[in-house]
Amino acid sequence: MNKQKIIIIEDDEILSKALSTDLADAGFDVLPAFDGESGLKLVRSEKPDLVLLDLVLPKKHGLEILEEMKKMPDTRGIPVIILTFLGDDETIKKSLRLGAEDYLVKSSHALAEIVERVKNFFAQEGHSKVQ
Repeated sequence: MNKQKIIIIEDDEILSKALSTDLADAGFDVLPAFDGESGLKLVRSEKPDLVLLDLVLPKKHGLEILEEMKKMPDTRGIPVIILTFLGDDETIKKSLRLGAEDYLVKSSHALAEIVERVKNFFAQEGHSKVQ
């Protein structure tokens, strides 16, 4: 059985590792990227089932990554959940307008909640492979 693949594009390595571990424990295949450029390359090469995307990243801003992903036919359909400290209305609206599925403000959600949101996302979307 294929595990669902999630790419986490997050420059905070401690948070990325903790989230990767929790998601892997929940049955997902997790690949990390620590800057925007390598994250976008990873998305293009791996074609994950979901991207967890920070916005404030070195080398390329998360909104640029989201915009580029949604412009390219081979990555347009990959769902993106924004995971960031930026909680202002304008950034949230812009992210959703550009095609993000969900928007989580890091300071408002514990790791366990984020994992639950990811599980719920796959359950709602009907592409749940995780048992």
